[in-house]
Amino acid sequence: MDSLDEHRIKNRSPSPPAEKGSGGEVKRWRTDLELWRRLKPVARQMRQEPTEAEDLLWQSLRNRQLLGFRFRRQHSIERFIVDLYCAQAGLVVEVDGHIHQYQGEEDATRQAYLESQGLCVLRFTNEAVLNNIGDVLNQIVGALTSKPEQR
Repeated sequence: MDSLDEHRIKNRSPSPPAEKGSGGEVKRWRTDLELWRRLKPVARQMRQEPTEAEDLLWQSLRNRQLLGFRFRRQHSIERFIVDLYCAQAGLVVEVDGHIHQYQGEEDATRQAYLESQGLCVLRFTNEAVLNNIGDVLNQIVGALTSKPEQR
């Protein structure tokens, strides 16, 4: 078992809750400093080596191109690194490659945790992003413009 797994077992309590703005949007996540020191290089490597689908989607979301919303990629939320995150809308976007076929239970646990924190999680396959980027962006727009209780 690697040290990150050991850390997860020892520190099962979640990080402090996210700060909420007056409109209910998530403002900031706090990740335990020790955990952040372990996650930061992993997130950096993932940003430097995106999949083709992640890169295509990122090119459409970066620099506030989609309705002026700011997205971060490979962003740490508690003990997880999410593919894309918009704090203003409380939205997580995951692009699932082939590896996700084999880690369904882990993905379900991760998604349940993120949703328990008030986040909306959208999941897309690599194929959906690569073959139907317009449809993917329309679904993201729908999530960005809907009220949290409508998601």
